[in-house]
Amino acid sequence: MSLFAGLKVIDCASFIAGPAAATILGDFGADVIKIEPPGAGDPYRALAAMPGQPRSAENYNWLLDARNKRSLALDLKSAAGHAILLRLVEGADVFITNMPLGVRGRLGIAHADLAARNPRLIYASLTAYGEMGEEAGKTGFDSTTYWARSGLMDQVRPSADQPPARSVPGMGDHPTAVALYAAIVTALLRRERTGQGGHVETSLLANGLWSNGCLAQAALCGAEFFPRPPRERAPNACAHHYRTRDGRWFILSMLSEERQFPDLARALDRPDLLTDPRFTTSEARHRHAQALIALLDEAFARRDLAEWRTILDRHGLTFGVVATLADIPHDHQARAIHALVPLADSDLLTISSPFQIAGEPKTPPRRAPELGADSAAILRDAGYGEHDIAAWREAGVIG
Repeated sequence: MSLFAGLKVIDCASFIAGPAAATILGDFGADVIKIEPPGAGDPYRALAAMPGQPRSAENYNWLLDARNKRSLALDLKSAAGHAILLRLVEGADVFITNMPLGVRGRLGIAHADLAARNPRLIYASLTAYGEMGEEAGKTGFDSTTYWARSGLMDQVRPSADQPPARSVPGMGDHPTAVALYAAIVTALLRRERTGQGGHVETSLLANGLWSNGCLAQAALCGAEFFPRPPRERAPNACAHHYRTRDGRWFILSMLSEERQFPDLARALDRPDLLTDPRFTTSEARHRHAQALIALLDEAFARRDLAEWRTILDRHGLTFGVVATLADIPHDHQARAIHALVPLADSDLLTISSPFQIAGEPKTPPRRAPELGADSAAILRDAGYGEHDIAAWREAGVIG
């Protein structure tokens, strides 16, 4: 039996971070009901069709974050739709939403509204900027809040004279989903001990600051910051990225520099580096970093990436290939650790949630549902009869 078998989750969120937290619960066996408005459904369904997004016959975003869910198309603005939701809440364990705080109040789905119907409910709230303070009601996405507001967007630009670096879709949402999942599971543990549900929350801003914690904490300590220099003038040649003969990049990360620099010299077949006074100590290498970068640029440009991977591995050096998206389907290590897993009844792979629990197999990922595909079945499970279901469908309460 799956770890969360019998756990009933209502995903009343949109786009990525909130729904992705529900996806993780579903990976471990929870029954996840996805609430969507009739008509267009969750706007996330349309993200892959927006200008500039990769083109595919598959709705890849929806496939990833709506797997293993059942879809109920429900008009929460209608009295009947609201009543249906309240009945579902009475039998639910977790309710996830990222609706703006004011909208929750108008729809009658704030924590106080739902807790009154089910004191054991875990109410999981995601916001852009948190639930207190002058910006509590402000809307935001991972690009505007997790990425830009946290300082990450500014810090990862190639050099100080370059424009800020844009994020990619979901870059902050998926880590934030893990934080929301952690909050839910912590609250479930507390409920196991006390019998009481409760309200848990996280925000894109909090998660962005946590992700940028090393530098953000430096700022909080009054540190003096130095503008990021151009690549050729970086301060440490041994923790830097280089280009190979076939145009691929990798990043070298020699944190134990004194011990590993001889290994690098041997990998490059350059024993003279060990006697060159510019490079004999860490202090000297840092002082002459620009010269060492130029030398390493020349050396690494002599072989293709595949050759350098073999050589650097043989000498025990830590490095990482700068993967392209085209590399990911062929990443055998990602498959070995079950980060990439087969999508049921398909030749496709999908991305699993980023942790495993020994002895607790995950639910094989099933295709994401079409809008309202499970509306009637969900309502039957809640005790409604066919006459009511047909009437609500006719009235547009369900889709």
